Amino acid sequence: MSVTYTDSPNPAASIAKERAQTSFDIDTMNEFLEGGSNQAALVKSLYLQFERDPILTTSTAVYDLTKDQKRELTAKKIARVAQYLEADTPTTFAKRLHLIHTVDPQVGTRIAVNLGLFVNCIRGNGTDEQFKYWVLTQGASQMKGIYGCFGMTELAHGSNVAGLETTATFDVETDEFVINTPHVGATKWWIGGAAHSSSHCATYARLIVKGVDHGVKTFVVPLRDANHDLMPGVSVGDIGAKMGRDGVDNGWIQFSNVRIPHAFMLSRYDRVCRDGTVHSAPLAQLAYSALLDGRVTMVYNSFRFGSRFITIALRYAVARRQFGKSSDGLGGEEQLLNYPLHQNRLMPYLASIYAMSATGDKMNWYLKDIINGLEASVRTADMSQIGAAIDDMKSLFVISASLKSTCTWLTSSLIDECRQACGGHGYSAYSGFGQGYSDWAVQCTWEGDNNVLAMSAGKAIVQHVQKVLKGKKVSGEFAFLNSYKADETSEVLKGPVGNLTTLLATFQTLVGRLSGHANEILGHSSGSWEVISVHQVNISKIFAHTYILSTFTKRIAEVSDFAINIQLTQLAQLYALSTLSQYSSLFLQYNVLAASTLAKVQAEVGNLNARIRPQVVGLTDSFMMPDFAINSALGSKAGDIYESYFNLVKNQNDPSVTKAPYSAVLEKMLNRQDLEVRERSERTEQVLRILGSTDE
Repeated sequence: MSVTYTDSPNPAASIAKERAQTSFDIDTMNEFLEGGSNQAALVKSLYLQFERDPILTTSTAVYDLTKDQKRELTAKKIARVAQYLEADTPTTFAKRLHLIHTVDPQVGTRIAVNLGLFVNCIRGNGTDEQFKYWVLTQGASQMKGIYGCFGMTELAHGSNVAGLETTATFDVETDEFVINTPHVGATKWWIGGAAHSSSHCATYARLIVKGVDHGVKTFVVPLRDANHDLMPGVSVGDIGAKMGRDGVDNGWIQFSNVRIPHAFMLSRYDRVCRDGTVHSAPLAQLAYSALLDGRVTMVYNSFRFGSRFITIALRYAVARRQFGKSSDGLGGEEQLLNYPLHQNRLMPYLASIYAMSATGDKMNWYLKDIINGLEASVRTADMSQIGAAIDDMKSLFVISASLKSTCTWLTSSLIDECRQACGGHGYSAYSGFGQGYSDWAVQCTWEGDNNVLAMSAGKAIVQHVQKVLKGKKVSGEFAFLNSYKADETSEVLKGPVGNLTTLLATFQTLVGRLSGHANEILGHSSGSWEVISVHQVNISKIFAHTYILSTFTKRIAEVSDFAINIQLTQLAQLYALSTLSQYSSLFLQYNVLAASTLAKVQAEVGNLNARIRPQVVGLTDSFMMPDFAINSALGSKAGDIYESYFNLVKNQNDPSVTKAPYSAVLEKMLNRQDLEVRERSERTEQVLRILGSTDE
């Protein structure tokens, strides 16, 4: 190939050409992704506000900040968001907070700890009066007056909430609870906002009354007074630098005989009378409902955060050229995305993000309906409604556990694969991948460790199959299990592999057969669930993909725009078939399909990659994420990856500074004297002869 001084690479032309060949209306596609035209318009307006706000906007400069600088900037942004909170409707602010989680996860986390975990803990566990006082009167809902944190995790216990060791001992004489950290393992740990921000803590502690342990309950414990000084008996510290989200002031808390009034115990389901009598309603499982909002939000965030990074990788793959001769008429080398391997690395992730969009939207509405129904039934004390609400809540626990774990795992692997797909440039902090992955990775372990959640969901699904085997019916999102038959082993996916109805049935069948087999193993192991823990995780993963595929296909069926429908159908097929290929060993093991059919599946994945390939720029444009939110040197809408990257590097790292602050160290090394000189020539042959140390 010949190189001239005038023919510089023109990646922007590649992006522009492919954008012009988009065969569908991206505004209409965006409305599908956002769940309607009103939501789409709201998201656009909020992004515009963020970008124009001098405090809330962001840039690649954040990738060079220190931990302390991130903390300070995050605090300024929270203060700014609080002003929007005062003016927004609840619906608008909820969407604003969702977008903040994508643009700046550190800000989103510090706000969500208060508005999400702290407020929802009081909402779920406190009486109406307690909710009104702490959340409304005291100002937690407006981030004004008090600012809460969520004190569940301890240094020695996380997932095993029932094993928490902080104690709340009732003093009958003074009508107070005495909060204590009995040993270092009971130190509250990883508590977001504890180090610097929070004035109060929704504390999970063991209720001790008259020497009897009544299990873990929740209490509001003040940490700091009105001057933001620590309360007597409260010790707080910063847990230091983390893998990501250093803008969040995660801290540790120890309590030493901290006394709180009787009324500070959250008492919707559990209460202690003045004489020490303990009353517990048979609704203990609802005490952890505060975690549901976070888990559901993470499903939605998996879509939103994933769309940011798949956009970067795909735009880069269109703009970047390497090796072979161009096939698009623009000359030069071939585009990365024209290589089948590169397509296979990225296109299934694009399909997954589209599929998750529908599920994230559905789960948000599902949670609201269930919480509202539960609160209404508790207020009316209608036991039949309470029972139905509890069943719905249990179902949501299972579904959200399965989806939270599967979706956050998927987005985590997406970010890393996208980073690798951008080659060496993906390793630059300015690509956004490094901080993006570090910020996202925590989603796989907080608010429920993914493996523990998946085991829990898998166990519940096996129990549903146990009911079916006993002739009982299961309902809701698990109703497809009613068709499970232990002796049915025939193949489901045969012939053409692109029919979405058949593909959904294929996934549903695997959930049933996996669960049935796990139940058989359980029956031969004295009922020890640990024996089937690997099966439980697999069941949860396949169920989550079944749920996502079902939700996605139902939404597609509602789309009347032919051009949009074609693209979405192909994406749904690619999602289903690539996921099937990923878990092919399970589908083969349980004879859901034959090896010959699997070969067709894998071939069709390649065909779909090629068919979707020309529309990639339009499909990523449809996320309508502005450049400031994508915040990457490699993923701007214009696609001018080389000029923008080079200029950004120069702006962030002044090329006129040619010597480092530590240059003297390097210069001393380079200009050091020879070893003989540094040893004062004391070891030369002549000196040693003089000293008599050599043989004559």
